[in-house]
Amino acid sequence: MSASPSADRGVMLITGGGRGIGAATARLAAARGWAVAAVYRDRAADAERLVAEIAAAGGRAQAIRADVADEAAILRAFEAADRMGPLTALVNNAGVSGGTARVEAVTAEQLDRVLAVNVRAAFLCAREAIRRMSTRHGGRGGAIVNVGSGASQLGSPGVWVHYAASKAALDAMTIGLAKEVAAEGIRVNGV
Repeated sequence: MSASPSADRGVMLITGGGRGIGAATARLAAARGWAVAAVYRDRAADAERLVAEIAAAGGRAQAIRADVADEAAILRAFEAADRMGPLTALVNNAGVSGGTARVEAVTAEQLDRVLAVNVRAAFLCAREAIRRMSTRHGGRGGAIVNVGSGASQLGSPGVWVHYAASKAALDAMTIGLAKEVAAEGIRVNGV
């Protein structure tokens, strides 16, 4: 049974929330009673259209521009979400492939960007969510969902081993984090 848009489920922050999987997650979350903080890097028009759609359906949402590869931008995004109410859910959805290339053709810059967005950003966003949601820190608990990829199991040879490696790191983080914060009212899952 779904909650009404007026139900107080708290705030769900979704990285990569302006389009695609993130936007679909935002629509469903709003329909089930969360206020949505849709974090996007580019395509402001898409993010604003999403916010307007959620508002028209009776929900509450805010588009927050932030490059999650930048820690200061992550902190600003969480501060903006804090103004919406208590954070109770984080969806680490932002991700980049780094382009298709065999390992010997991947540049350090490509690898740095993939790791910064797919691993470092998810880790830092989880850190900020835990600081707000953990019962250990006075929070009311919540959930963290990390969006992974089958590439982490397949390795993606000849296409994007660098991307697969980043998603394997996210899988390991999900397992460790789930065990670390379970007793603090936070559920951590990967999809």
